[in-house]
Amino acid sequence: MIQEFKDFIAKGNVMDLAVGIIIGAAFTAIVQSVVNDLINPVIGLILGGIDFKSMYVVMSGEVPEGVGLEAARESGAAIFAYGAFLTACINFLIIAVVVFLLVKAVNRIKAAAEKPDDVAPEVHTGPSQLDVLIEIRDQLKQP
Repeated sequence: MIQEFKDFIAKGNVMDLAVGIIIGAAFTAIVQSVVNDLINPVIGLILGGIDFKSMYVVMSGEVPEGVGLEAARESGAAIFAYGAFLTACINFLIIAVVVFLLVKAVNRIKAAAEKPDDVAPEVHTGPSQLDVLIEIRDQLKQP
């Protein structure tokens, strides 16, 4: 059973998957920064300076007026945090577009690698070896 596990781990696909997960985790931090630091401020500016990520509606319970999302969550009230949800949706869309572009680029590179190089047009440099041998045979047959 240990040998089977070693064989499983040694397969290229498992290693590729591990590398993909590590890079994906690092990439998630970049996307979150893009959304939180670049996109959300622009949306907040459009909405009149409101912090987009902190948008929520109190469904039940008491939350002091004007507190942030974290304070509202800590108060124990039931809140509908639609701003955080929309931020997660924006994160997903950005990641999906970037992954699509990466897969498209990798597929293009794979197709180029699998495609044989364009063969140079054949240049006629003279008779082939077979042509010369046929000519010699024909001359030897003549009396």
